Amino acid sequence: MSKATTTDRQSPGPHVADSHDVIRVHGARENNLRDVSIEIPKRRLTVFTGVSGSGKSSLVFDTIAAESQRLINETYSAFLQGFMPNLARPEVDVLDGLTTAIAVDQQRMGSDPRSTVGTATDANAMLRILFSRLGTPHIGPPGAFSFNTASVSASGGFTVDRGADKTRTEKVSFSRTGGMCTHCEGRGTVSDIDLTQLYDDSKSLSEDPFTIPTYTGDGWVVRVIAESGFFDKEKPIRKYTKKERHDFLYREPVKVKINGVNLTYEGLIPKLQKSFLSKDRESMQPHIRAFVDRAVTFTRCPDCDGTRLSELARSSKIGTVNIADACAMEIRDLAEWVRGLDEPSVAPLLTKLRHTLDSFVEIGLGYLSLDRSSGTLSGGEAQRTKMIRHLGSSLTDVTYVFDEPSIGLHPHDIQRMNNLLLRLRDKGNTVLVVEHKPETIAIADHVVDLGPGAGTAGGTVCFEGSLEGLRGSGTVTGRHLDDRAKIKATVRKSTGALEIRGASANNLQSVDVDIPLGVLTVVTGVAGSGKSSLVHGSIPADEGVVAIDQTPIRGSRRSNPATYTGLADPIRKAFAKANGVKPALFSANSEGACPTCNGAGVIYTDLAIMQSVATPCEECEGRRFEASVLEYRLGGRDISEVLAMPVSEAEEFFGSGEARTPAAHKILQRLADVGLGYLTLGQPLTTLSGGERQRLKLATHMGDKGGVYVLDEPTTGLHLADVEQLLGLLDRLVDSGKSVIVIEHHQAVMAHADWIIDLGPGAGHDGGRIVFEGTPADLVEARSTLTGEHLAAYVGA
Repeated sequence: MSKATTTDRQSPGPHVADSHDVIRVHGARENNLRDVSIEIPKRRLTVFTGVSGSGKSSLVFDTIAAESQRLINETYSAFLQGFMPNLARPEVDVLDGLTTAIAVDQQRMGSDPRSTVGTATDANAMLRILFSRLGTPHIGPPGAFSFNTASVSASGGFTVDRGADKTRTEKVSFSRTGGMCTHCEGRGTVSDIDLTQLYDDSKSLSEDPFTIPTYTGDGWVVRVIAESGFFDKEKPIRKYTKKERHDFLYREPVKVKINGVNLTYEGLIPKLQKSFLSKDRESMQPHIRAFVDRAVTFTRCPDCDGTRLSELARSSKIGTVNIADACAMEIRDLAEWVRGLDEPSVAPLLTKLRHTLDSFVEIGLGYLSLDRSSGTLSGGEAQRTKMIRHLGSSLTDVTYVFDEPSIGLHPHDIQRMNNLLLRLRDKGNTVLVVEHKPETIAIADHVVDLGPGAGTAGGTVCFEGSLEGLRGSGTVTGRHLDDRAKIKATVRKSTGALEIRGASANNLQSVDVDIPLGVLTVVTGVAGSGKSSLVHGSIPADEGVVAIDQTPIRGSRRSNPATYTGLADPIRKAFAKANGVKPALFSANSEGACPTCNGAGVIYTDLAIMQSVATPCEECEGRRFEASVLEYRLGGRDISEVLAMPVSEAEEFFGSGEARTPAAHKILQRLADVGLGYLTLGQPLTTLSGGERQRLKLATHMGDKGGVYVLDEPTTGLHLADVEQLLGLLDRLVDSGKSVIVIEHHQAVMAHADWIIDLGPGAGHDGGRIVFEGTPADLVEARSTLTGEHLAAYVGA
């Protein structure tokens, strides 16, 4: 036995274990993939390219990463799997050679008011331990420095029965010291509500006085108030007695019986605070957000000065710095402060904290502070924040999956991101990157190009190989890889100016600037230089301004382009008018829904710890409507056939003939203008790519009335070929008399601008100043800023 083992060790040739050097995918059919078969080299950096909607994320995230996660979950016991998300096996014949996959996507981080950069990365937890050990005066354990922990104390007694009539009463007490500010409950802001925006006090409860979303006269919320017995329903609210007014606005929760049903009545103000004001503003639906902006004023908490922490937590200091001061510092400054601490008793903690803070700086986020609300981070900032925990990890042979890591990065910052990706690869990991930027595609060891088109016109591998091979491949990506926009020979003249004076939001240093109107203005600068603070924080959000930010569109499987854009309403009305019936019949979420599947089109079978199985509904055959509704026609088509149309076909259908519907045609034109002509009207939003969602949102807002359009990085998720179409759309907006202001890093958009405002020179407190104003040609000629140098290199000047 011993001899055989020795012989094995000395046998020539590679070990059999070394033969597993590829991830093998065969017959992938997830979403729009069409039997994709491919071998991806392990321990290499592979970039996946292709037009938006070609199937990149379907292959990388929904097939490879999803199956890896599912297989890992299956290693746990059935009991533990019951607490985990149920993941379905992707539609693929063979997936071989998988390793543990860590997906770092663009999803925004939690937008809870108490979620910050520090809490999301464990940096706050380490600081709390540090202050509980070294802070003077000593106030308690780490929880005493947590704004998520309230101080609690209780006391009482209980009786111990020892048998034979022997009993003894024992007193007990309990206390916990937390760091939460009691006034704002750890949110840092307090709200003041304008009562005139909640109701019309000249009306009575029977006259539907409320102006609050969802507070309708026939709804349960209003019925509980009106039938609680505390008020005369016919009495105008302004004539309420002092007690009635208090009960109406502030009464504590109390049980009431309405129509034999036990319900809870609560004053209007605490009810609103629980339902609307406990949520982060950024996570609200647009109509709810509009109401909150109108009715509520958020101000810095006067008790804690916005730090979220109690006075006790702020009283403990290390030197002259308390934990609130530390969290308010820019992370690069905090890293320097931590480096100056030398205390052997907490040496391991300091080492770990230094590494975490240095990783922020290394990844280009040193300008953030730990008390920054996580909901205010852009998609790119959120993705890089998630990367923090993976830098310096001891794991190897892991598959890291990134979704456009260059999003939100200035060309100057992209090289730093590229170095981090290469570091992960050089440690023996497989790195898979979905990317559009040529600068990141250039560092790939292997390139996979999907296409040739988007949606049903994509889903195949058009090319795989080296970067040089891609250039000569003739694919859409190959042809556009070396595209460089030219500086415009002539620029438009402004028709006026939007004056901003003394702008000082966040890191802005009393900025004075005139943004020209009637032209395409691009605001640029390195990440964290103050672009969004200048534009979103200084331009008044009145009726004349249409702001299109980076917040992702939300939607379930029942949501689709028709419902999201408002296209469904004119289509339903057109069907109803043509057939003399109610519009609600043509909604799969209302009266027209198939009764078997409730309008979902599929039947879900719950298999406990296994993934629920979705099968097409046999009753409606996946068309979502009941049979009687499908007998009604418009222009020879039923409603399910119309929802199955691509945008381009529907544009023609509703543009002329019997089905002519101007309101629907106008929305379809906008969808075609942003390059979504291939999408079907009823395609679930959950199946759209990031770039498709960005353009769907843009098409929807193009219908808003306003003279000034503000766009925040509209090239996010767009392929090189799609950017050209976006530039044409921006030109059409300006030529129609609109003023367009774009926050952007993409050099093609900068080159196409009429006017550039460049902020910098650095990020955080090193930025916040205007370093250049003028035309792109002047910026290239001067090369006085980082943006100027990169733009000059891009256009070949």
